Amino acid sequence: MNRDQLVRWLPFLAWPRPDRALLINEASAGITVALMVIPQGVAYAALAGMPLVTGVYAALFPALIAVLFSSSARLSVGPTALTSLLVGASLAPLAVPGSREWVALAVWLTLLSGGMQLLLGVARFGWLLRLVNSPVLMGFTQGAAVLITLSQLPALLGFTGRSYTQLLQGPPPDLMAIAFGLGGMAMLWVGKRIAPRFPTTMALVAVSAAASAAVGYALKGGAVIGALPSGLPSFYWPGGLGATELGTLLLPAFLITLVSFLETASSAKVDNARAGKLWNENQDLIGQGLGKIASGLSGSFPTSSSFSRSAITLYAGAKTQWSTLFSVIVVAAALLWAMPLLFHVPQAVLASVVVTATLGLLKPRAFAALWRISRIEAAIAVATFALTIATAPSIYWGVLGGLLAALAHYMYRHLHPRIIEVGLHADGSLRDRHLWHLPPLAPKLYALRMDAELDFASASTLEHAITAALAERPGLTDVCLFAHPINRVDLTGAEVFGNIRRLLESQGVRLHLSGLKLPAQQVLERAGLLKPDAMFFSYRTDAEALAALSRPPHEVPVAA
Repeated sequence: MNRDQLVRWLPFLAWPRPDRALLINEASAGITVALMVIPQGVAYAALAGMPLVTGVYAALFPALIAVLFSSSARLSVGPTALTSLLVGASLAPLAVPGSREWVALAVWLTLLSGGMQLLLGVARFGWLLRLVNSPVLMGFTQGAAVLITLSQLPALLGFTGRSYTQLLQGPPPDLMAIAFGLGGMAMLWVGKRIAPRFPTTMALVAVSAAASAAVGYALKGGAVIGALPSGLPSFYWPGGLGATELGTLLLPAFLITLVSFLETASSAKVDNARAGKLWNENQDLIGQGLGKIASGLSGSFPTSSSFSRSAITLYAGAKTQWSTLFSVIVVAAALLWAMPLLFHVPQAVLASVVVTATLGLLKPRAFAALWRISRIEAAIAVATFALTIATAPSIYWGVLGGLLAALAHYMYRHLHPRIIEVGLHADGSLRDRHLWHLPPLAPKLYALRMDAELDFASASTLEHAITAALAERPGLTDVCLFAHPINRVDLTGAEVFGNIRRLLESQGVRLHLSGLKLPAQQVLERAGLLKPDAMFFSYRTDAEALAALSRPPHEVPVAA
C-alpha cells in the first residue's frame, strides 16, 4: 500500500507539520471552542436525559477520533441539540431518563448509529443519505427546534421537574430561576452580536455559578447542576441487547445517522469550500461513525458536527485539525480538575443555553420563501413540520413521512414528464408551440420534445402522447422526436421506442429522431431499433432535422 492509499484511510497522516505560529493560532481557536462546548455539553446531556457529565465526555474522545479520521479539517464534533433531542424522544417510551437502563439504551443507540455511518462510509454509500431533500430537512429542523424550546420552558421559567400538566399544581414558580434563565438568554444574545469570538457561554456559566453560590441558591432549594464526577471517562459496555429492543432502536438509530450526516454536510461544505477542495462525504462518514462509537464506549450519547461551533472554529481563525487537539486537551483538563466548579450553576442557565441555540434554528420566513419557489415542496415542508410535532416523542415519523412525500412527488414528476409540441421561435430556438403561439414546423408534422429520460417511468407517457396525436390528427404524415434532453434509455424505454416505431410504420407515418446522445443511442442500437429505412430518419443535430423537415417529403435524406 503506497502513501496515497494509506492517507485515504488514515487522513491524519496528511496533516500539515505545525510551526510555532501555527500552534499559537490553533491553540487560540481550540480553546475558544472548548470553552463553548463544555457548558453546551452539560446542557445537551440534560436534553438527552443522560447524566450531565456525559455531555462533557461526548466532547472528548469522540472529537479526537472524528478529527483523526475525517477529511474535513475544522469541524467541531460533539453533542448537538438535534441528536440530543432524538435520543430523549426515542427512549422516552422505553425507560426512565437518567436510569441505568436509559444510559444502556442510549449507548446502544450511539453504537448502532455509529456502525451505520461507518458501514456507509466504508462501502462508499454516502449518496444514499442525500435522499432527504431540503424541504424535508427544513420542516423537521423547525419542528424539532419548537419541541426543544418547549421542553426547556419549565426549567427556564422556574418549573424545573414539572410537566406542562403539572404547572398549576405545587409551589409557585421560582422567580430566581426565571431571572437566571432570562438573564442568561439576554447575555448570550448580546455576546453573540457584540463579540462572537468571545466564549460568552462559559462566561455565563462562571458568572451564574458565582451569583448562585453568593446568594445560596442551592441551599434555598434551587435547581442546580450539583456534583459532577471528576476524571476521564472509563470504558463502558452497555451489556446485551434483546431482539425486541434491537428492533425498537434500529429506526431511531437510522434517523440519528441521517440527521447527523445532514448536520455534518452543512458544516463540511462550508469548510471545504473555504479550503478550495471537494468534500469527501464518505471519509467524513467514517470519521463521524468512529466518533459515535468512541462516544458510546465512553458511556455517552450520539455526537455530530455542530454548525454553530464549526462556524466559531472558522471565525476564530483555525486553519488545521490541530485546533481540535487543543480543544480536546482543554476538555480533558476540565474533566480532571474543573467539574466541582459547575456545582452551583442553575439548571435554568443550562435551559437558556439550549433555548438560545435552538432559537437560531427557527426560521418561519423560510416557509414563505419556499412557498414562492415551489408550493408543492412548501407543502411537504409544512407537513413534515406538523408531523414532527404531532408524533412527539416519536419524532422520527416526521422525517419518514416527509421523506415518503418527497419521494412520491419525485416519482410523480418522473411518471408525468414534460412533453411539449415544439415550434421554431424567432430567436432560433425550439420552444413550446402552444405557449408561445408558434406555427407548426411543417404541415402534417407532429414535432415533440420530452424533457426526461426514456425509462420505465416516462416511456408510457411518451407513447401515449404520440398515440393521442395520431388519433387527433388523421392526416399526420411525420412525427419528429427532438431527443437532446434524453440522457438515458433503459430496457423499458427501448421496448416502448420499438413499439412507437412499429405503430407509426403500420399507419404509414414517418419517424424522425434528432440529437440523440451517445449513451441513449448505444442502447437503441444494441436493440436494433435505429436501422434507417424509408420510414425512419435520424439526425445528429436539430439543425439537420429542421433543414430536412422543411423540404418536400420525397427529398428528405436518410442520415447515417
